[in-house]
Amino acid sequence: MKRFLTLLTALWLFAPSLMAQHKVVADKIVAIVGDKIILRSDVYNEILDKQRRNEPVPEDAPCAIMDQILIIKALMLQAEKDSIIVGDEEIDAILENKIRSYIQMYGSKEQLEEIAGRTVYQIKEDFRQSVKEMKLAERMKDKVVENIKITPQEAKVYWDKIPKDSLPFYESEVEVGEIVVYPKASRDFDKLSIDELTDFKKQIESGQSKFETLASIYTEDPGSKNSGGQYTINRTEKNFDPTFVNHAFRLKEGQVSPVFKSKFGYHIIQMIQRNGDDAVVRHILRIPKITETEIAIATAKLDTVRAKLISGTVTFGEATSKYSESEISKNYGGLKQSPTNGSSYLTIDQLDKDLVLMLDKMKVGEYSKPVTYTDETGKKATRLVYLKTRTEPHRENFKDDYNRIAQRALELKKQQVLEKWFATKLPNYYIMLDDEFKTCSNLKNWWQYAAKVSQ
Repeated sequence: MKRFLTLLTALWLFAPSLMAQHKVVADKIVAIVGDKIILRSDVYNEILDKQRRNEPVPEDAPCAIMDQILIIKALMLQAEKDSIIVGDEEIDAILENKIRSYIQMYGSKEQLEEIAGRTVYQIKEDFRQSVKEMKLAERMKDKVVENIKITPQEAKVYWDKIPKDSLPFYESEVEVGEIVVYPKASRDFDKLSIDELTDFKKQIESGQSKFETLASIYTEDPGSKNSGGQYTINRTEKNFDPTFVNHAFRLKEGQVSPVFKSKFGYHIIQMIQRNGDDAVVRHILRIPKITETEIAIATAKLDTVRAKLISGTVTFGEATSKYSESEISKNYGGLKQSPTNGSSYLTIDQLDKDLVLMLDKMKVGEYSKPVTYTDETGKKATRLVYLKTRTEPHRENFKDDYNRIAQRALELKKQQVLEKWFATKLPNYYIMLDDEFKTCSNLKNWWQYAAKVSQ
């Protein structure tokens, strides 16, 4: 049961296969923990899914996956005994996110349903029980390790044991924040965008033009331009502008919305298909033109903010919270975060090219002058940048990389606590394993307490 915690951090991989209804292996019960059964298909369908996702599959994959599923079942069993509860709303939210990820993977709701041979509602229900089990297991794991801390002395002991020729090498990294202000378009350019979209709406409703044709020509949304303005959305979707979602779900199929304004600009939406909280829509986005006059106003505002930062009358985190108009930049004290691990330490290739050029001329602790740029949505914006730290390429050392080292040491300590906790629980569970997994060396702890089953 080594690397116990690492296995548990991958809990969400072990949901039922989307193709599980198309069994490709003879099914039978191959393990039991308490009153929780594990089917042979649970193990081998996960291997098939890994192959479909082009993920590496080790030779001992059945043994490794069996170990992971046994861990989940045992944790979930203990969670039930400890009366840990997972609410239906939380499960529903997880299911919605899972379905959205599949829709993105397969291209559309219709494609997903065709491949799965089931409706979205049926797919959700197929997942419901396993998602609940995994969430219970995760809660139980968190409960066991919730009070585990690491001291600097423990981190040093951990680091001293690492062979010095095995220490990781880090590229140059920066911690960088930004305060963003969006220049406000003039009334004339606002009106021009509204008039353009009003005309598009008339053309579509009269049959003169198709929505997708106009969208592919005129929309200023780079994310949907190549698909004729089309998106698959969900009423509970957090990544979409709530104004956009609210307007979309007021529409009947085929209907085109009035012109409305979101934080991105002005839109019209057409409802293509709706099924409960899921919908397929098309939209056209027009972003009012920003002139040098509006940019100058935004620049002057950030110049004032910069003066306060330099004088020390406000911290960067406070200034971000008060003045930044970008919701993303307001989080984490204004510091940008890695999309892969949530760290504030970023490599150069994780930054936009304009930001890289700015940082090349900045010193640590410096605040840039306001600079105009185009953000990831295509909108004109002005930003003030703060360079908090910069590291040179280096081999890991205890002084500069303490936070990383301490985090690894903490994860190891939690893993050890979990393994000790499990050692006290296994004798109390009824455990049965099929002889098919008799040769799995990683399952020796499970076999030690497994019931003797007559063949």
